[in-house]
Amino acid sequence: MGDHKEQPLRVGAAVRRRRRALELTLAVVAERSGLSVPFLSQIENERARPSQSSLEKVADALRTTAVELLAAADPACSVDVVRAEDGEQPLLVPQMRSLVRGHHQMHASEFTGDHEAGREFQYRNDQLMYVADGAVEIEAEGRAYRLGRGDTLYLTGGVRHRWRATVADTRVIVVAVAEHIEAVRDRRR
Repeated sequence: MGDHKEQPLRVGAAVRRRRRALELTLAVVAERSGLSVPFLSQIENERARPSQSSLEKVADALRTTAVELLAAADPACSVDVVRAEDGEQPLLVPQMRSLVRGHHQMHASEFTGDHEAGREFQYRNDQLMYVADGAVEIEAEGRAYRLGRGDTLYLTGGVRHRWRATVADTRVIVVAVAEHIEAVRDRRR
């Protein structure tokens, strides 16, 4: 009960994301697929479930496959529990575990152990780093920050940064707005 795998998929959101990524209108997809604009709108708004044949027509119109659309689909549930034992336990530290399944507007990951200190990151959207255990050093915007257990660091989109664990068995939770979301406009204006 409440298990993510039991829930049907909502393919409409995946269809809409793909259509918008290609900058296509519903009318263009309707023309390419042979399906009506109202039916495509119902699919995107989860008011209609396409048959396998219709999904393949939509996928062809979007220059992808039905399998890829299904893989990008959101689960129909609005609540999903990710248990600690759900992730595979790698033999070596460091490790990264996704805390949110599927394609959503938010991503969250847990990093355990050391991290590639030399690797620089720059994300399109804002993110929050929370130190659950241990301690880290973070370099961002030319400044160094030391964070311990319970500390957070908020980074706006576009900030280049790197970080490393300074204590064994450090756990860092990173929560970010997903890269496919245009949440942040150019701040330099």
